[in-house]
Amino acid sequence: MGVLKKVLFALSCTVLAQSAHAQQVSDNVVKIGILNDQSGVYADFGGKSSVEAARMAVEDFGGKVLGAPIEIVNADHQNKPDVASSIARQWYDTEKVDAIMELTTSSVALAVQGLSKEKKKINIVTGAATTDLTGKQCSPYGFHWAYDTHALAVGTGGALVQNGGNKWFFLTADYAFGYSLEEETSKFVKAKGGQVLGSVRHPLSTNDFSSFLLQAQSSGANVIGLANAGLDTSNAIKQASEFGITQGGQRLAALLFTLAEVRGLGLKAAQGLTLTEGWYWDQSDENRAFAKRFMDRTGRMPNMIHVGTYSSVLQYLKAIQKAGTDATEPVAKALHEMPVEDVFAKKGKVLPNGRMVYDMYLFQVKKPEESKSEWDMYKQLAKVPGDDAFLKASESGCQLTQ
Repeated sequence: MGVLKKVLFALSCTVLAQSAHAQQVSDNVVKIGILNDQSGVYADFGGKSSVEAARMAVEDFGGKVLGAPIEIVNADHQNKPDVASSIARQWYDTEKVDAIMELTTSSVALAVQGLSKEKKKINIVTGAATTDLTGKQCSPYGFHWAYDTHALAVGTGGALVQNGGNKWFFLTADYAFGYSLEEETSKFVKAKGGQVLGSVRHPLSTNDFSSFLLQAQSSGANVIGLANAGLDTSNAIKQASEFGITQGGQRLAALLFTLAEVRGLGLKAAQGLTLTEGWYWDQSDENRAFAKRFMDRTGRMPNMIHVGTYSSVLQYLKAIQKAGTDATEPVAKALHEMPVEDVFAKKGKVLPNGRMVYDMYLFQVKKPEESKSEWDMYKQLAKVPGDDAFLKASESGCQLTQ
């Protein structure tokens, strides 16, 4: 065989191999949708920065899987389950999206997971918290990354009860996430010997917490649990400071508060808060290197939602590679079987109900004089082992584990 024929033969083999791989990928492209709040109360919590994290994962994977290109699409669900469901349905039916991820806001995540189950499509949640996602509303194609209300209750709730915060009153966001977070934390507070003196529910994205804070202030509680997130938590903390609540001896427990919100609030207002996150940029050289790349692209340091989204996209692509196809059933099987080992999680594991288990961390927000740089905001108080932080699958209420 001449040199030219050998070259042509090698090229034809390469084309055939790539074609064979592409045939294992539906529509010859892997399309991932990032659906979250990009303009409302949780826009800093995840938002466009989560989209950028997803793009980083695609780039780090190499831009293709099984010879097919990978595409990221994104949309703003406005924290409305009906809007999210409409977008998800269009993505699945018309735009041939293979999987939907991030899904900030528990009511939205539950709605989209229900639709994904019906359509036999994979969804991976990083931005929502309710344990129902891997409990009574679990799905064989649904996965929960990053954190949930049980992990937050074990971390922040447990630490405060053990340090004298034994009488609680809750300010709770009036939707599924808030109810779940209050319920989980209440169980843990009572199990540790504490009391729950009462609660009050506030509308999502309210600007006026005065009446709610006055009820909390007069409750006799020594801890006010903020079962909300994003700007709701920030505004509650600001107004609590104006009312002199912390100066009067009551402590605030920010049950879901991340680096993005601490940065927005500022160390002067946030100092002393205890919170639970699954990742912090200054924990290791690997984290610092990733955070620098992220900062160069977004102008901010990432929180656990951003890095969790990176991890979930990366793991999904690894699962396609392992399965040899992007078909839902074999990819879901691979996701359940594969360990999670990346910048976000070490020795992570996925339970039969779809819950990804990894270590969480309890942090305290630094005082302004303790901070050495703009994003130096946390000091680590404790590591919460994953098996302690998250519910066992057998205790979750998921029918898949029966």
